[in-house]
Amino acid sequence: MGVKPESRVSLLGVRDPNFLRAILPQVANPAQHRAAKESDLIFLGVESEGQLKRLDPLKKYMIPKGAIWVIYPKGQKHITQAQVLDAIKAAGLTDNKVCSFSETHTALRACIPVAQR
Repeated sequence: MGVKPESRVSLLGVRDPNFLRAILPQVANPAQHRAAKESDLIFLGVESEGQLKRLDPLKKYMIPKGAIWVIYPKGQKHITQAQVLDAIKAAGLTDNKVCSFSETHTALRACIPVAQR
């Protein structure tokens, strides 16, 4: 997911213990439960469509080449990939990567379009 030891990472709403055990030792000073200014990567865990409204305000916390990983439940009707993609676009971001985050969750990577950096 692009995490490097020098990365400034913000973790918001991410509750997966396996992910936290893997990520926390990799970075020097992760911001948990809040967004840190000049974040390289922001991991945003969402469980409902309404939580996607957080994307637009989070843009100001990431560096121009940074990214927001939106982590959401797989195969649910109350929050779908189409809704996540729509929210990414509504926030003025573009999606450029998808991965299986866990057995129950998917992650979409959102970033500032190259022409706007």
